[in-house]
Amino acid sequence: QYQLLDSGGGLVQPGGSLRLSCEASGFPLDDYLVGWFRQAPGGEREGVSCISSNGRTKNYAASVLGRFTIDRDYSKNVVYLQMTNLKADDAGTYSCAAAYWRNRDACTMSSGSYGRSDWSKGTLVTVPS
Repeated sequence: QYQLLDSGGGLVQPGGSLRLSCEASGFPLDDYLVGWFRQAPGGEREGVSCISSNGRTKNYAASVLGRFTIDRDYSKNVVYLQMTNLKADDAGTYSCAAAYWRNRDACTMSSGSYGRSDWSKGTLVTVPS
């Protein structure tokens, strides 16, 4: 069964850090670009970061640039999102998604570029204001 499993969310005080994991089960994540997305309560899903399948391209939303780092471990079939200096505005449910593109240098933070079945269930990040 092909699925993405996310983990690492939790409650953290402003200024704190968390590392989210997106693990592929049943398929090799090596060939897939991966995006991280978040959705605040009552808000819309927004792209946070993405990484190309070859790991060379990493993009970030302006709101997290300099604070979040995306990376992947091919040996563990996992993509990580390291989040530092967390703010109340970072709170929400974080999900990862994977897509297969021929261009191994490309990635996207557009949720519409990922199929409906290509998403993890989501992990909750809480940052009190």
